[in-house]
Amino acid sequence: MGKKIAPLRVVLDTNVLVSALLFGGQPGRLRVLWGEGRIVPLVCRETFAEFRKVLDYPKFRLSPAERAALMEDELLPFVEVVEEVAEVSGVCRDPHDDIFLAVAAGGGAAYLVTGDQDLLVLGTYQRCRMVRLAEFLEKFPSL
Repeated sequence: MGKKIAPLRVVLDTNVLVSALLFGGQPGRLRVLWGEGRIVPLVCRETFAEFRKVLDYPKFRLSPAERAALMEDELLPFVEVVEEVAEVSGVCRDPHDDIFLAVAAGGGAAYLVTGDQDLLVLGTYQRCRMVRLAEFLEKFPSL
């Protein structure tokens, strides 16, 4: 029997996470990865609160029941909540993005998947690499 490979610990910024849950294509492939246990998305209370707020945007036209189902069935069973986020301040040129770095550092993430140039320009933070979705998905050619 083959050796079990530990899932990659990743932080998905809010836009990537919302896209993974609401749209198909490349973002939708992330759902397959976390459903198969190949990745573990990391969140904290603050990033999860932001995610919930974005799902409430009228443009998505989601009912309360649809939002609840997305969170309870499609996301929460697969994420790990990082309770002890690292103290990060002034690292990113957009201070609102420091929380994603904090989750990555506190949760031991290998990757932060984002399309946000303010994060991508950093390249790495501690041991976490900032990557675009397409680059991250290249690590899973059989998907």
